[in-house]
Amino acid sequence: MNADTKNLVSELRNAGFTMEAIDAAWPSWWTDDAESSPSARTELRFALARKLGLSPKPLLGERVEFVWNDEARFKHLTAQDKLQQSVLSSFGVSIGRILVRSLEKSSHSSITAGALRQAILSSSDYVDLKSLISFCWSIGIPIIHLRVFPLAAKNMHAMVVSTEGQYAILLGKDDKYPAPLAFTLAHEIGHILLGHLANTPALVDMADPGEGDADDNQEVQANEFALELLTGSPKPNIQTEIEFFSARALAESVINAGPHYKIEPGTLALCAGYVTKRWPAAIGALRHIYGQPTPLWESINNFAAQQIEWDRISIESAEYLSNIMNVANG
Repeated sequence: MNADTKNLVSELRNAGFTMEAIDAAWPSWWTDDAESSPSARTELRFALARKLGLSPKPLLGERVEFVWNDEARFKHLTAQDKLQQSVLSSFGVSIGRILVRSLEKSSHSSITAGALRQAILSSSDYVDLKSLISFCWSIGIPIIHLRVFPLAAKNMHAMVVSTEGQYAILLGKDDKYPAPLAFTLAHEIGHILLGHLANTPALVDMADPGEGDADDNQEVQANEFALELLTGSPKPNIQTEIEFFSARALAESVINAGPHYKIEPGTLALCAGYVTKRWPAAIGALRHIYGQPTPLWESINNFAAQQIEWDRISIESAEYLSNIMNVANG
């Protein structure tokens, strides 16, 4: 790596990008021989700019300038997070736009949480993570789980990207069990179907949507949408016969009650934990419901790899996307 390339990497690192993100965006055609070619060095900068959401011309002068600097809307944002929002928004919007280009355009007519729940239940026992993912792909909303993050702190739960009336969902939090991630996904679907992305290229949930924000009307609406979609009510009335219960007892109870109410047992356990404020028991119940934790990102991204129409995007974009997803393309 010569001085010119080192300076480029240094500028990207100083702008906030992790080496992991830079490596994922670095084109495979680049070799030591290319360092001596002015045209190759120029194309390298254009390639990195396209993938990381940067303005290409400033990068030619070793200066980083973000395309989507202040346009994304962030939820649960702290002062420290604001310093990093340019990196997150440009990185995420760039990936979302690639995903959208990988599918045919679809129309997304407004649908209520209740109507969507009934549609999913017509072919599934519950509204769960798997059925939500299948629904999104069926209407042209791609979903992937990020395996490469632009920032050292992997503190983004999820992001919805909007471009030309199309949407993509990027999941960030590594949940151990399906139910918590199902709520996050239902929440992001709510943002889309409730029209919360009007006039913004992205909406970023930095913290767990389940923690709620009573002062943010959109977050309240998205949470109620998610609850109605998953349980049938925006404010489910969950009652327990005893005040204190163990994780195992809760697991047994929701496994028995879930089919009757058409609520996935893990989701029902989380609702019970929230209402009774016995969160440790609810989280513990998930192990009894699902067994050993599994890397959910693998099934999410392997399914995505089957749904993406790789030939609709450039070889360069396909390579980058597969790096971000940690899957083989095509």
